[in-house]
Amino acid sequence: MSAKLVVTEFITLDGGVEDPGGSENFEHGGWNFEYDIGEEGGKFKMDELVAADAQLLGRVTYEGFAAAWPDREGTPGPEGEFAKKFNEMPKHVVSTTLTDPEWNNSSVISGDVPEEIGKLKDQYDGDILVSGSVTLVKTLIESDLVDQWNLMFFPTLLGSGKRLFPDGVPRRNLKVVEEKTVGPDGVWTAIYERAD
Repeated sequence: MSAKLVVTEFITLDGGVEDPGGSENFEHGGWNFEYDIGEEGGKFKMDELVAADAQLLGRVTYEGFAAAWPDREGTPGPEGEFAKKFNEMPKHVVSTTLTDPEWNNSSVISGDVPEEIGKLKDQYDGDILVSGSVTLVKTLIESDLVDQWNLMFFPTLLGSGKRLFPDGVPRRNLKVVEEKTVGPDGVWTAIYERAD
């Protein structure tokens, strides 16, 4: 059985995905921390991580995660559990410049990305989770490799910046698997799968 490639994103109502955590110093960075996703939102993120056997990341997202998550392991409660799984699972980073990743269980994909991801899908049974990594996600969309979208919509408009679906991406029909509002601030989660 082949693994599912699952793209998970924090996204604004106008499709923005630029620097939700604020670590990349973009003009609009840090917007997702303005909203409380509540326990249900935390469960949404934990459930997708538990279902995954591996992570696939672009270099910028990988470096941000590698700087943040190792220190969070051992934190009491759900964040510590999340960090433990995050740190232990295999991580594959797509990069032509990174050669020696230091975060444990990390390897670099630098060749033919669609071909290498096809091999990864055959290697795992659980999901391969792609967080952030907008440049990589564009390649995955163009190569028709995304099987599922886990989106967390925040009730804000950025008006500019990187978008999840830029002009010119191929048309795809999706079906809704699940959608709900989480937390007190009206954050909306939705899971979509390929309709074919």
